[in-house]
Amino acid sequence: MSLPKPSPPPEKLIVYVDGYNLYYGMHDEFGRSTLWLDLVELARSFRPRQQLVAVKYFTAPVLNDPNAQSRQAHYLDALSARYPRQFLATLGRYQKKVVRCFDCGAEHDHYEEKETDVNIAVTLLTDAALHNMDSAIIVSGDSDLAPAARAAMKIRPSLFVTAAFPPNRVSKQLRHLMPASFNIDRKRIKRMQLPDSFEVGGTRFARPQKWV
Repeated sequence: MSLPKPSPPPEKLIVYVDGYNLYYGMHDEFGRSTLWLDLVELARSFRPRQQLVAVKYFTAPVLNDPNAQSRQAHYLDALSARYPRQFLATLGRYQKKVVRCFDCGAEHDHYEEKETDVNIAVTLLTDAALHNMDSAIIVSGDSDLAPAARAAMKIRPSLFVTAAFPPNRVSKQLRHLMPASFNIDRKRIKRMQLPDSFEVGGTRFARPQKWV
């Protein structure tokens, strides 16, 4: 009697999150009430039959607002503590640029977020080249990520790559490049919130009061 064939291992999924794009998409659409988002459970909901290898989150530290920076750090610490093997945050930086008013000639400092797009692109291409996943989902509506997605698909023709658009953020270029792209709806975001309060290793994490 022949033995049954073993089931093939589940396909592997990595989700790449453009934190700036996601944060402002949710903030503009829903206010602060959904910012305590469980990114790992959200990622699992995209392709539940696959094995979620990692959620890779890219952003820059909040600038010139200590309270907001504290909330951001607390949120990232909460996700890292709850999902130490799956959640990875990569922080970029801001670059100061002097902007001149054409009407009055006055100058003021303007800060631009740097490195997030490059960090997402480099990480996606590295993972594709190393065969770290079978599927990649980019949570962003930023068309600047199209070249990275295109290159990943060229490196690994069998790789499934698509975009999950945050609320109020859509890229026609990404949708054209990746027709399976989809919008993350309010119902899914509201369902995928972290517990209002939880403890890991003796450290308590709670939804910031301003995000209630």
